[in-house]
Amino acid sequence: MFPSILCSPPRRVCAALLFLTLSGLVAGAGTAGTAPPAVSDTDMVMAGQTFGGLRRDLSAEGNPLRIGGRSYASGLGAHAVSEIPVTVPGDAVRFTGAVGVDDGAGAGKGSVQFRILSGNAVLWESPVMKAGDPAALFDVAVPHTQHRKIYLQADDLGDNSYDHADWVDLAWKGGTAPAPKPPRIFRGAEFGLAPGVRDDQTPKLRKALQALREAPGSTLLLAKGDYHFWHTGALKRHFHISNHDQPVWQPVSVPLVDLRNVTLDGQGSTFLFHGKVQPVLIQDSEKVTLRGLGIDYARPLHSQGVITKIEPGAYELSVDPAKYPHEIRNGWFVFKGEGWEDGDWGFGIVFDGRTHEIVAGTGDFGYRGRATALGNGRYRIEKDLTKSRVKAGDVITMRHSGRPHPGVVLYRAKDTVLENCPIHQALGMGLLAQRSENIRISGGGIRLRPGTDRYFTTNADATHFSNCRGAIVAENGLYEGMMDDAINVHATCLRIEEKVDSRTLRCKYVHEQSVGFEVFLPGEALRFIRAKWLTPCEPRKVTAVRRTKTDEVILMLDADAPADLGKGDAVENADWFPSVAFRGNTVRNNRARGSLFTTPCPVLVENNKFEHSSGSAILLAGDANGWYESGACHDVLIRNNVFHNNLTSRYQFTEALISIYPEIPDLKGQTDYYHRNVRIENNRFETFDVPLVYAISTDGLSFRKNTVAYGNDYPAWNKAPFILRRCANVKIEGNTVSGSGKGPFTTASVKCELTPPEAVTVK
Repeated sequence: MFPSILCSPPRRVCAALLFLTLSGLVAGAGTAGTAPPAVSDTDMVMAGQTFGGLRRDLSAEGNPLRIGGRSYASGLGAHAVSEIPVTVPGDAVRFTGAVGVDDGAGAGKGSVQFRILSGNAVLWESPVMKAGDPAALFDVAVPHTQHRKIYLQADDLGDNSYDHADWVDLAWKGGTAPAPKPPRIFRGAEFGLAPGVRDDQTPKLRKALQALREAPGSTLLLAKGDYHFWHTGALKRHFHISNHDQPVWQPVSVPLVDLRNVTLDGQGSTFLFHGKVQPVLIQDSEKVTLRGLGIDYARPLHSQGVITKIEPGAYELSVDPAKYPHEIRNGWFVFKGEGWEDGDWGFGIVFDGRTHEIVAGTGDFGYRGRATALGNGRYRIEKDLTKSRVKAGDVITMRHSGRPHPGVVLYRAKDTVLENCPIHQALGMGLLAQRSENIRISGGGIRLRPGTDRYFTTNADATHFSNCRGAIVAENGLYEGMMDDAINVHATCLRIEEKVDSRTLRCKYVHEQSVGFEVFLPGEALRFIRAKWLTPCEPRKVTAVRRTKTDEVILMLDADAPADLGKGDAVENADWFPSVAFRGNTVRNNRARGSLFTTPCPVLVENNKFEHSSGSAILLAGDANGWYESGACHDVLIRNNVFHNNLTSRYQFTEALISIYPEIPDLKGQTDYYHRNVRIENNRFETFDVPLVYAISTDGLSFRKNTVAYGNDYPAWNKAPFILRRCANVKIEGNTVSGSGKGPFTTASVKCELTPPEAVTVK
């Protein structure tokens, strides 16, 4: 199913498995002669919690567990809101225990509602509980043939003050589980799924998903049409999504969770979502295939207006009140949707009304001024646009929301395939994958839905892969109208805050949008990064992990950390890097960059067309200072692509059509190179006069047998075609150059900074 693009980061054999015992934070997973705990240490690492950290056999405050005046020797001390993914043992058929608000919260204080969820339904729910209430008992059926994961959830009911949530006396009961049902083709009509009606299809789809869980290897086949899903029917989940806004709840409409070898075939259908929801979640699943299924919002979570007139000091804007409901408050727009309203930010993207290209220099365009209604959705706005390139007929994408929910989330998913599944709209990234293995996206892409008259698709990257491994393949898709990259692949590294001792580190998730998901699990390889130079050190094995809060973890290692590393340096997971094949795609009319890669495994970028990406077409990045997105590139092949008029606006790291831009605070002091072995071959560049390659700290860079055809569609930058900052082993040879009076490349075509002339060969 997946190509044999392999990567084997360096490993180190673990000499002994140790467990973190600091302040009673984590207990062992069972010793000889004792039964393992009902919830493993690994499951605890994967839990999410809005306040503090999950504790074993202690309350949220670190005291003995006590509910309703009764003490409990074993259990978990959580704090609402929290969710714990629990692995179901192989012979288990029932899960038992009790829950309550810990007495340490104070009499009458705190209120928590407990739930136990399967992948697609609530299996059990407690009444609302307060401190002093006796524990509520539960006994839930979870046959292993149907459920390999359940999720323990504590809901704060909107106020998490004193919400100390205890799960106690947890135990699994064995027995005879029903055998899996034989695989078959289910049809949507069997569950009442009906296209073409606006009724919420969520409860019917969940019944169908349960049938798929009971019969691994099955397919759900839908009659072609539009299916509607409403925010009121979404399943509340709590987990963290990389590079997003981290809302407390993820309201999931299509939970493809805890499934094995199933296919959802829409036969060309579109799922239309109403309100602010997480449309699709593929989690803790293997071999899930989505086929012939589009994803869109009935009311998009951005708005747009057409500029109808520009004059000195003001312009006129037309906003369709039916498609984009709104009103003017205090002289500016407030937009409304299904269950939401948002004030407009006053900056966004301007698209050419005829070509859909981003107007040069308007990727982050401020258009706000005092708005006066002229009637019928027309407004006069007091702002002078005469000095911009904007003209009457252009379309402003009006942004008024952040990035809470991607269109599709893959989380701990393995061998996932999306075939011809276009994502037309997302309140965040189009597809976000984290801690997932082997992903293929074939056809589809992130594209405008015909007939909607929209110009904008996702509120960030089209596809984004954080801490994944195996093979990522994205082929034959169309990516357009995005706020950011068509594809972004990287690891998330953590900053070292403290060396507790020589083998124990306290580490922090630094960027506020990249917190909470598990970067390390016990047994995985950790690699150190010297933040000042981004140079790696030999790896260590992680023997135990304790999450103390959403943005902080404590890691124990099998050997001493390097003596010269400490606070401010970083750590990354050396076991979780993917190979990438990005081929046969069209990327056009998007902001920021066409693609971004930060992984040491092989990267292949071939047979794509990058057209009117308003920033760089390709970026190789890396940092331990801002976003903390690491993974030095060691094997990149960029070949047989067409680059047409990109880089019409300036953004961070967009210094050339192909920008190799790791953030290195002390480049002069660096003794090694960050990126290496980057080959740019047999491509065609149809461009105005902008730099072709900008490279920092790269060893082994070749630009061979490319065709460069210069034109005059946009103003020249008047910079060297190649800008090299501390690079080595650079070869520029066998290229063809034409247009705008340009001749063959010579040594004068290269600007070197901290790069000796003898490191560059030009032929």
